Amino acid sequence: MAPVKVIAIANQKGGVGKTTTAVNLSAAIAARGKRVLLIDMDSQANASAALGIEATCEQSLYPALIGERLMEELVMPTHRRNLSLIPAHMDLSGVEVELTNSGTHLTCMRDAMAGLRKSGFYDYVFLDTPPSLGVLMTSSLCACDEVLTPMQCEFLSLDGLSKILYIMEQIQESGSNPNLVHEGVLMTMYNNTNLANQVISQVRENLPDKLYETIIPRSVRVAEAPSFGKTVMEHDPYGTASLAYQNAAKEFLRRHTR
Repeated sequence: MAPVKVIAIANQKGGVGKTTTAVNLSAAIAARGKRVLLIDMDSQANASAALGIEATCEQSLYPALIGERLMEELVMPTHRRNLSLIPAHMDLSGVEVELTNSGTHLTCMRDAMAGLRKSGFYDYVFLDTPPSLGVLMTSSLCACDEVLTPMQCEFLSLDGLSKILYIMEQIQESGSNPNLVHEGVLMTMYNNTNLANQVISQVRENLPDKLYETIIPRSVRVAEAPSFGKTVMEHDPYGTASLAYQNAAKEFLRRHTR
């Protein structure tokens, strides 16, 4: 039985297409026959809403993080083949306060996931992390095997990338997760402009082995899809962004079969 691979979709900067990538990449990989679990770790619960699921406080990740329930009990079907979800709820914001000064703030997510890892049921578990450096982000980085960084094609996003790489290095060196790997960078919200192409060139120059060949274009359909509780593949099956996320899923799977 192959071990479960846990991937955090993470970028310290907000507005880079992180949740959009977590939802659509998870769904596209599941559609290719892999058993996928998406865990919504943002108290805004945008990933849950994008899949048409409104969580209650009883069904959110929160009780698993404070040790009151098993994470496996919180898994919900999404009515999409091979794709399940652990939704978020606004009560997750309380974790930041409750665990910040505790001795478990770095290990709470890893401890909560122990049963899921042991079961070996899922091929991939994706963590949709919040755009902050609080408990939920750091505990995710301590719990995962890899980090995938969505990055908007703008120069300010380079700063967000450097910060997440720095945080990963700190976590590795502290011994909290010494085997943590940066899986790659997926460029998002692309327009064919000189600025966007310069940013991509800079990432390619500095991280040539990490940059995905697939680039996600800016698309109104991507922005519309969550309001219908749909992935972009469901909302606009033959659109450019839909095809790009399907290509990103193929590339992800190729990168994980080397």
